[in-house]
Amino acid sequence: MKEWTVVVVGGGYAGIHAVKAVWKQNAAEAGDRKLRILLMDPNPYHLRKVLLFKPAVGEDPITVPWNRLLPESASFVQGNACKVNASAKQLEYQNAEGQIEHVAYDALVISIGSVAREAEAGLGGITLSGKEAASRIKEQWMHNMRAARLEDKAEERQRLLTAAVAGAGITGIETASELAYAMKEEAVRQGLNPAEVRVHLLNSQDRLFAEGPVKASRKLEEELGKCGVAVHHRKKAVREDNGSLRLSDGTTLPVGLTVWTLGLVANPAVRSLGLPVTDDGRLLVDESYRVHNSQGVYAIGDCAYIVDPVSGEAARMTCKEAIPQAQRLGKIMAADRSGSPAPRHKQVMDGFTIGLGPGRGMTWTRKWGLDIIISGNLSYKIKRFVWDYASMLKS
Repeated sequence: MKEWTVVVVGGGYAGIHAVKAVWKQNAAEAGDRKLRILLMDPNPYHLRKVLLFKPAVGEDPITVPWNRLLPESASFVQGNACKVNASAKQLEYQNAEGQIEHVAYDALVISIGSVAREAEAGLGGITLSGKEAASRIKEQWMHNMRAARLEDKAEERQRLLTAAVAGAGITGIETASELAYAMKEEAVRQGLNPAEVRVHLLNSQDRLFAEGPVKASRKLEEELGKCGVAVHHRKKAVREDNGSLRLSDGTTLPVGLTVWTLGLVANPAVRSLGLPVTDDGRLLVDESYRVHNSQGVYAIGDCAYIVDPVSGEAARMTCKEAIPQAQRLGKIMAADRSGSPAPRHKQVMDGFTIGLGPGRGMTWTRKWGLDIIISGNLSYKIKRFVWDYASMLKS
């Protein structure tokens, strides 16, 4: 019995849901060929990337062993994809020991996602870019707390109890609110006044959450205020030096820590694969996620430039976009194998849920032309469900 091999490169949210969808839609269609699925990722675990702020504020684990997520019939290969030979249907990769190997495939799915946009060298602070950076953030503010407890000068103590988050996308908002909560909790443990803890969120735009209506932005800022986060609009962080953060309007903030959350860019590894890409390094695909001029190669998630065929709008870099894409991809691949018409990309419903620290959140969606806003603990429960669903975990 000849195998039909599907290789999924990238074990983020798009990748793990792609494995599940491909298995569900294609196992029964394998006919006289056995379905074989390989998932390749550089990490020996699934990283819950939207929760990167967690190790920056506490001890919550954000990794999941592959054996908790993959079907028994799927295999994991630790490695980095290097180059795709689409005509030969072969993937070159570097294994965990640094050696170059090759794997043949019948279908290839690229879902290597995005990476955090790094602050330029020499600007001070720490970019929330990965687990190691998150740990350094926690070490810094914890060190500041201990130093503040021993500090006699009120002005210096206040600086040590102050943090700034530069970049007010959803990651920045969630990081700032979680940081405020964790620092206030630690202040109590250290015998400090939690009211002295200050977290500043720097937003270069006119308002928060430009994806939603103005009233959602106002509600979000109100909830952030309750968390202890001060929002500064139309201001960018320029440089932190010796505890002073210079802003784009020429003013400064005394801070003990600056965290950069500057959004996402396509994974730079995409450019090395030898596949067609956009100017900003995302894979060019058609409305059914097929990579241009590369038979048998598909791409979904943040690393793919996916345009809605009806609206003409490009999909955003969010896990709420990637998961429906993965689910649709299973059906697309089954249709391509059978020669039947394949589904096309569709935009996801307008709506976001933003976590604002334990027990707090804001959920917005637009339904029947109405803006629906939920806040408080119910919204936080929704957010936790979304986080767990993205990583295929049961709440």
